[in-house]
Amino acid sequence: QVQLVESGGGLVQAGGSLRLSCAASGSIFSISVMGWYRQAPGKQRELVATVASGGVTNYADSVTGRFTISRENAKNTVFLQMNSLKPEDTAVYYCYASIRTTYSTTYRASWGRGTQVTVSS
Repeated sequence: QVQLVESGGGLVQAGGSLRLSCAASGSIFSISVMGWYRQAPGKQRELVATVASGGVTNYADSVTGRFTISRENAKNTVFLQMNSLKPEDTAVYYCYASIRTTYSTTYRASWGRGTQVTVSS
């Protein structure tokens, strides 16, 4: 079993900053990609940013230059530093990881339960 637990969401004014964290735990052999997705009310879940085990990052155009993703491989943790937040960033943010467990030879997607980020104007 694998768990992803997010923290760091909350309410912030436009222009402010938040830092999200997500820690993976359980029977983990290795993790390839970790990342963040978000889902606003009435919209589909969308990619925010991902980071591969070697450090290569990928960002949605809407957050490039404002958000920074990073990870700490030794602690199976991924972070999302969000600066210059806008009301349109309001959403539930979900942690994602592609994980190979100690009892499998393949990688599977795992998701956290989500953390609410609300940006007021």
